[in-house]
Amino acid sequence: MNQKSSIELGEERKSVLNKRIILSKMKRVTDGLIFINLVDFDMLYGHRNDPQGFARALKEVDDFLPKLLSVTRPEDLFIMTADHGCDPMTPSTDHSREYVPLLAYVPGLIGRDLGTRKTFADVSRTILEGMGLPPLSNGMSFL
Repeated sequence: MNQKSSIELGEERKSVLNKRIILSKMKRVTDGLIFINLVDFDMLYGHRNDPQGFARALKEVDDFLPKLLSVTRPEDLFIMTADHGCDPMTPSTDHSREYVPLLAYVPGLIGRDLGTRKTFADVSRTILEGMGLPPLSNGMSFL
């Protein structure tokens, strides 16, 4: 990897996304990995049982997704997922979901159902394959 970028978002609390920084990184980083961590979904809304805040944050991401995908290049692999579920409607403030969303996008390819994955290692295996790196022993690529 020639360039790496990690963005920790949610510091401004007005928004779960810093759209300017994300779009800037998407345009500047031509080789490597951009990792965006939307911590507010978990920290501010899921663990605090705030379904209204969670819904607002989800709508913000949904509204931004077309713009985000519009700057992906033909050789890009865009993956959106979560490391665990945290339902703001459960009585507990603990992690409350076994399954998490998984969206993978490559410009120009027709979408398909990725099904229920057996392991989160599928994501890392897919990233490694997409970057032309040797696979790990666990997981199955969905490319």
